[in-house]
Amino acid sequence: MKKILVASSALVAVGFAGAAQASEPISLSVGGYMEQWAGIADQEDRFESRNAFQSDTEVHFSGSTTLDNGIEVGAKIELEGEGGNAGTMIDEQYLYVNGGFGQVKLGAEDGAAADMGVTAPSVGPVGANDGDLGNWVATNAIPDTVPAGGDSKRLTYYTPVLGGFRAGLSYADDDSSENNDTVTTGDSRVSGGIEYKGDFDGVSVAVSLVGESMGEGEWYGVGANVGFGAFTVGASVSETDGEFGQGEPQPGANKFEDTTDFDIGVSYAMDAASVSLTYAYGEADDNAAQSGVNEINTVDLGLAYTLGAGVTWKSSVFWFDDQGEDAGNADDNEGYGAVTGLVLSF
Repeated sequence: MKKILVASSALVAVGFAGAAQASEPISLSVGGYMEQWAGIADQEDRFESRNAFQSDTEVHFSGSTTLDNGIEVGAKIELEGEGGNAGTMIDEQYLYVNGGFGQVKLGAEDGAAADMGVTAPSVGPVGANDGDLGNWVATNAIPDTVPAGGDSKRLTYYTPVLGGFRAGLSYADDDSSENNDTVTTGDSRVSGGIEYKGDFDGVSVAVSLVGESMGEGEWYGVGANVGFGAFTVGASVSETDGEFGQGEPQPGANKFEDTTDFDIGVSYAMDAASVSLTYAYGEADDNAAQSGVNEINTVDLGLAYTLGAGVTWKSSVFWFDDQGEDAGNADDNEGYGAVTGLVLSF
């Protein structure tokens, strides 16, 4: 794996060979987003309620230059806007090089599987398959068909797009290296995928096959979206080994749980507004200590309406039914909720 990624880096080095000084120095521009939400949720009384007001804000600095040989070199830095008393934090930071050879990225970022994964359409702020359900209610698990995560420092290579197809491969030698250059306690992480995007007489198609290996296990998933007219329909499914991100279980210890996640949805766009209906299901097999299965069903009805340049109003109405693996219903939860707010893009 290291040899493959080193070879891709060598391609970039060859592209730089003989390049004259860039015509313009890199100047960083400012962008990012701010999301502010207000919501209510009803769930079983034994579970603690969540905060009714939530937010997510990032400030992005980005810039690039094109060398005299046509190669583009750029950088992106994402600054978290909610550091509080703990101070602000960098979310992602990486450089990229674009050319006829494709694209190379080096730095702390999500990796190929996360960037290329296709999931069911969903336009609301909660979503059935994006992890935000847990911000509003208590669950044992949340469906996630692209569970790649963590902004480890890594090297990523994407091929050029050929006939609508593109492949990507990422390698991180330590998955805990996001904010630490000397850490040696994590696992290596290999992430990759193949995607296809095309249009046929007014019908758009997007398909992805992605996966990741870390520790003693892997996850892999497939997703597809089809757009025709104002409609987009899509679905995705993934399987995750219980040993993903883990070592081998010790003799006599509980085995790790394998998980299956699935989603399906449809969206409709009309001028400045779009609506979506998305269903997601997640299941974690039982382990040696329990006789049951963690199982969750959730549905999200989403709305997005563009009020003006960079200003979007979004809302979700959601329902969920979470059945825990413990005997009885002590860890079971079900309910519904509604969330609304504004997204500012700048």
